[in-house]
Amino acid sequence: MLNKNRVTTLLFAVLILAGSIPAMAKSEVKDRLEPSSWWIGFKNPVVQLMAYSKDIAHLRPQVDYKGVSIERITAVENPNYLFIDLLIDEDAKPGKVELNFSDGKKIRKTMVLELNEREKGSALRQGFTSADAVYLLMPDRFANGNPENDNVAGMLEEADREAPYGRHGGDLQGIMDHLDYIADMGFTAIWLNPVLENDQPESSYHGYATTNYYKIDARYGTNEEYRQLVEKANEKGLKVIKDMIFNHCGSKHWWMEDLPSDDWINYDSFVRSNYRLSTISDPNASKADVKLATEGWFDTSMPDLNLRNDLMLNYLIQNSIWWIEYAGLQGIRQDTYPYPDKHGMAEWNKRINLEYPNFNIVGEAWIGEAAKLCYWQKDFPNSDGFNSHLKSIMDFPLMDAMHVAFNEKGGGWSDGLMRLYDVLANDHLYPDINNLMVFPENHDVGRIYNVLNNDLRSMKMVTAFFATVRGIPQWYYGTELLMDGNGYEGHAHIRHDFPGGWEGDEVNAFTREGRTDDQNEILDYLTKILNYRKNSEAIHHGKTLHFVPENNVYVYFRYLDDQAVMVLLNNSNDENRTVNGDRFNEILSKYSEGKDIITGKAVSFDNFEVPAKSARIIELN
Repeated sequence: MLNKNRVTTLLFAVLILAGSIPAMAKSEVKDRLEPSSWWIGFKNPVVQLMAYSKDIAHLRPQVDYKGVSIERITAVENPNYLFIDLLIDEDAKPGKVELNFSDGKKIRKTMVLELNEREKGSALRQGFTSADAVYLLMPDRFANGNPENDNVAGMLEEADREAPYGRHGGDLQGIMDHLDYIADMGFTAIWLNPVLENDQPESSYHGYATTNYYKIDARYGTNEEYRQLVEKANEKGLKVIKDMIFNHCGSKHWWMEDLPSDDWINYDSFVRSNYRLSTISDPNASKADVKLATEGWFDTSMPDLNLRNDLMLNYLIQNSIWWIEYAGLQGIRQDTYPYPDKHGMAEWNKRINLEYPNFNIVGEAWIGEAAKLCYWQKDFPNSDGFNSHLKSIMDFPLMDAMHVAFNEKGGGWSDGLMRLYDVLANDHLYPDINNLMVFPENHDVGRIYNVLNNDLRSMKMVTAFFATVRGIPQWYYGTELLMDGNGYEGHAHIRHDFPGGWEGDEVNAFTREGRTDDQNEILDYLTKILNYRKNSEAIHHGKTLHFVPENNVYVYFRYLDDQAVMVLLNNSNDENRTVNGDRFNEILSKYSEGKDIITGKAVSFDNFEVPAKSARIIELN
């Protein structure tokens, strides 16, 4: 159903032509058609075009192209917009579809939609899964492969590598130049922080204030270069996950100067969200608190988008489909997932799954309690009947536990490694436990090495844990270099430039010679585990069996059919532990031999030696 302040159809067009609808035109109107291209052969054969031009609603669109017809016309408050639903038959042929806009006597304007064939097998593309390991990187801070695009004429912010919150010049070419570095560590997917245009006056490097949903930011490269990046990444065994934001756009988005309707955004000026995500699933929450959480602005430069507006929702859904198809994506990470209208987000998931049933989307629901986080995963039996249809969610409870567990001495009822045990004890809440994304840090929190008080031994334990626990492991760029930074001191401290990513850098950490001994030690350790993980079905898809930590040692198993992996974590600062194998007989009795995946040496089941502040990963056969 369309909102009451919109009238859909030919009758409205007639009223406009008769002059009954007042004009809301503003100066400097630039013609746009979004999307400007589409494909033949989707399950949903209708594409809704947003045509923008001065007083375009006073005109009537017509199409004369075999296999393409206008199904519906929707006008809104602002006569500079017209929404046109095109029905594309399966037998339509690729080509340029002309939309002629007439005043009833003469064609006054023509816009063109490029119609394409879908690539063979496109619908069945495989999204990221628990068999993958994801490398998260911030494009502006990773590598500058093309200094020529550091500054672009007409864009509001220029590069200044000395500015903590300025643009530093990283780009798509820089990422393409270093795909081997990522793949060699054992990663099988990359997640890029947003790369769409962010033409904001300042602090736009992070990418979370979109100003054009169909254009890669020119300071990163072009749409075609983005497609090339995905292609080259795929060739090296790396899937690509695109970061998207439906909750808000940038304050300098082109439509903010001339909104289609009063309900295109929530609130007409800045009202800050209360950020209380618990209100959305809380059966006792007040409507006022829920409204402020979901409709308040995330920040002053980020107007809140209204997904209850059907045209807005459909625009964003189609934009996702467009990028998946155009670029060949294997996944989406949705920022600030619970903040937009939850029913609109559920519809988005259903529409994507309709066209790409094997695709995967992970939502950022920054909620630290499993009992509240599980509300957001697909098919959880919520008491209010709501189903998000969101396949994957980010495991913030486990991240929080990692930030504390490895720094505590343990021995108490619920501290130390018991925190990890307790988080996994809540696994029964999630409908698809292996589809949680697990991570020790990301671009919004303190660097895990800083959290661990710069302790290399603890860092290796975290590495072993995140790579073997259930779910989809995600790593943040530079963590393999022991990048430091306190997140409470600001984002500039956790988003450093990758050393060697810029010509003239004194150190090139992309090379072994450019890294310290400690950096090479942790990178080698990560590489050993992730490359082992690539072929471990027990880690990819297995179940978990864990034992209550004793003497600061936590032991868990990942097992599947005749395969199993045993992980032992000794969190004692200075005490080696000898762990008797009899305690684990219920699973060890099924196997006859074990091998330490780091050393390659055979392991006896009688006793397991675990040095202080270390992890052991043992393959069982």
